[in-house]
Amino acid sequence: MEFTGKKVLIVGTGKSGVAAAELLQKKQADLIIFDGNKELKEEQVKEKSGAFSDAEIVLGELPESVMEKLDLVVLSPGVPTDLPMVNAIRDKKIPIIGEIELAYQCAKGKILAITGTNGKTTTTALLGEIMKNYFSDVKVVGNIGIPYTSVAADTTEETVTVAEISSFQLETAVEFRPEVSAILNITPDHLNRHHTMENYIAAKESITKNQTADDICVLNYEDEVLREFGAGLQTKVIYFSSARKLENGYYLDGTDICRAVDGKAEHICNVEELNLLGKHNYENVMAATAMAAGFGVPLEKIKEVLVRFQAVEHRIEYVTEKRGVKFYNDSKGTNPDAAIQGIRAMNRPTLLIGGGYDKQSEYDEWIQAFDGKVKKLVLIGATKEKIAAAAKKCGFFDIVFTDSLEEAIQICYDNAKDGDAVLLSPACASWDMFKSYEQRGDIFKEIVRNLKE
Repeated sequence: MEFTGKKVLIVGTGKSGVAAAELLQKKQADLIIFDGNKELKEEQVKEKSGAFSDAEIVLGELPESVMEKLDLVVLSPGVPTDLPMVNAIRDKKIPIIGEIELAYQCAKGKILAITGTNGKTTTTALLGEIMKNYFSDVKVVGNIGIPYTSVAADTTEETVTVAEISSFQLETAVEFRPEVSAILNITPDHLNRHHTMENYIAAKESITKNQTADDICVLNYEDEVLREFGAGLQTKVIYFSSARKLENGYYLDGTDICRAVDGKAEHICNVEELNLLGKHNYENVMAATAMAAGFGVPLEKIKEVLVRFQAVEHRIEYVTEKRGVKFYNDSKGTNPDAAIQGIRAMNRPTLLIGGGYDKQSEYDEWIQAFDGKVKKLVLIGATKEKIAAAAKKCGFFDIVFTDSLEEAIQICYDNAKDGDAVLLSPACASWDMFKSYEQRGDIFKEIVRNLKE
């Protein structure tokens, strides 16, 4: 795609918008920057990036006169694709792409891309480390915190890019084609954005839409939606399973992770050798291994990384121990299914902090996963009453409402005994009380570390 001299509208002035603008500035595009927040001042926007300083800035509403002169629109991932403004642009037949597509159009080299409801960040970080252990030029980008657009101009034909891709980013992909893709799992999430489960599944599965028979897609055999999806793909499909031995693929056999080819098994490692907790993490290990091996990395080079890799920050992250009570930060458990994995990873009686922004999730399965392990549920945020109602319906009644994370931590600490765990695993997004799940997790860790023994 040629960008020189093209009139490009960038929607959104956050991290993704800044990175997109800086990339397009290098490509000599003519930029217009739009943000729907009419409270923003033009000077505030221009201060965010040198790429914004020479651009036309539009705030609040997008006039028809601006739409008329556009050649291309780049949406930041947080911008819903069904906004009236976006629909109006689409009606004018103006091409709309997202940050991932823009980066893909400008980047060189090979790409391995990971999506799924849960486990993306851990799998992406692990795969990135495996690739760095074998290749000299590796970029790790996407939802993991580094916009793909911020590194695309620095890639060469030798670059291997590992990308964590969200459903929001996949909605605006057009030609994006990874050599190796993975869909880790699909459970309900972001239904406030996608509206139906069918739309959400379609967004995740679209990571394969441009892949060919020469490419690879790694899928979770224990996810019925993905097992059925894999049966109809033209790409080479590699399955992994945490519940059964596979004739072909990667599987967990007791505590051993193995690879089978035509029924012949090969041992990769024992989970006791790993620094990661929980079956969901063993699935992440299998997915990353399958992607790397499929891309040509030898198993011995993969295992070197598997046994030294540490858990990703904010994902069942051990914080500290006070008075015999262990504290874990699982702030990245932003939906019920992710939070279920957090509970399952606990190996001691647990006081659980949950609640936050409402993404229209249902909480019954999360409550049922407590399975006698959760002693007390301490709730914060906009969803606390909805979660409490679900808990009582499931027969769980030891519930406390609090107004702040600090108060929730103190209540847990006051009620915890030697040998217990305190787990922040909210099953909700953070946006009602915090800027991000990272901020929520960082504040949790700071408060916990300052608790008096």
